[in-house]
Amino acid sequence: MPVVAALAVAVLFTGGCSSAQGTSLSGDPSESATGVSESPSPSPTPSITPPYPTGASGCHDNEGWTVEESRDWVRRFVDMPEENHADDGLRVVSLPGYNGPLCRKITVQVEFWKLVYGVANGADGERLSDGTRSDYYDYYFDIRREKRVELHADASVERKIALPASLYATDRSPCEGALLSITVGKPLTSKELPKEVEAGAGEGVWGRATVDFRSQRVADYELSEPSAPQVCSSDGKPTADPADVPPPSSQPTDLYPTNLYPTPDRSFDIDDVLRSPTP
Repeated sequence: MPVVAALAVAVLFTGGCSSAQGTSLSGDPSESATGVSESPSPSPTPSITPPYPTGASGCHDNEGWTVEESRDWVRRFVDMPEENHADDGLRVVSLPGYNGPLCRKITVQVEFWKLVYGVANGADGERLSDGTRSDYYDYYFDIRREKRVELHADASVERKIALPASLYATDRSPCEGALLSITVGKPLTSKELPKEVEAGAGEGVWGRATVDFRSQRVADYELSEPSAPQVCSSDGKPTADPADVPPPSSQPTDLYPTNLYPTPDRSFDIDDVLRSPTP
């Protein structure tokens, strides 16, 4: 996101310049002793209209913005840790003349959540907690807020927020994960938190795990999954070495299960079938 924005600003500065080469001040074409035709003038570089330009007051008027409009602005100009490769934290981008500054600050909640995973009954393919049977693990998770930072953002200055060291430690429990949420307005309530967070389900179309918050105020989020939830007990404690218990997706699949073709209760000799009939 910052790369695209920086490129757009560069285009704005270069697009304002025009070239006067090959044009006479009197308007008459210059003569050539060799009769070589004049090269055409280069076409002007197209300019990109800033999405949030400033007015005469030096700011972008956002009075009367809806929650959706505020959320879209936050989504575009708040870099998540995975996007902000230069640092290990979160960054609010400031590009004056491109994304503001806004005339009215937007209240933004940056909330860090600790997830503790536990394997539900039936992790070995027996009956699961929802009454069904599965060959995959079914997890419970507990979610609690570890840190909250309230910002009043208008893009007038760049802001940075560091990640909680303990929540993102490399030696954290294999049963623990982290969830970062960016919300417009007041902090998230328990009714707005996700009811399900998939583990080991891979990434969605945008290259990240999917988390369904029950709120339209969430502008963005980032999930750091537990390293080995398959070794966790129902109370979120590791019960084995993760190296000894591979996740379900890495376990081999039996392409020819024997239970699909039970042994017949009668047998026959193939020679009896092929033998010519006795005259």
